[in-house]
Amino acid sequence: MTISLRKARTIIRKTLEKGRELELKPLSVVVLDAGGHVQAFEREDGASPGRFAIAHGKAYGAVMLGMAGTAQMARAEQQAYFMGAVNGLFGGQMVPVPGGVLLRDKKGAVIGAVGVTGDTSDNDATAALAGIEAAGLTGEI
Repeated sequence: MTISLRKARTIIRKTLEKGRELELKPLSVVVLDAGGHVQAFEREDGASPGRFAIAHGKAYGAVMLGMAGTAQMARAEQQAYFMGAVNGLFGGQMVPVPGGVLLRDKKGAVIGAVGVTGDTSDNDATAALAGIEAAGLTGEI
């Protein structure tokens, strides 16, 4: 299964709605397919222009390693040399913190990742999960 544009748009819309409900700072949300390619992206009014790269880095690290942002951060704290080397292999594109959420289908297969940035990393992850669940998928933070 792959992530459809329709589901990606639902994830983004519901993630942004959750951010407004929680009164978070303006968010930026990217949805990547299982190959790390951008399926959809939106940046709320007021979000800084550099947020695409951060959201992408969170999602890209998750999908390329098969490891959610929270697990990446823990690994970086325990083995900084490993995460530094892996990030180098991927051209410095990874941002190993919460807010990079793996997307899984009903069978548990990884079908992509969501990256959210704009507020604290934990709040970014909370908003992402709301969007993912609204699309009928499972997120791993």
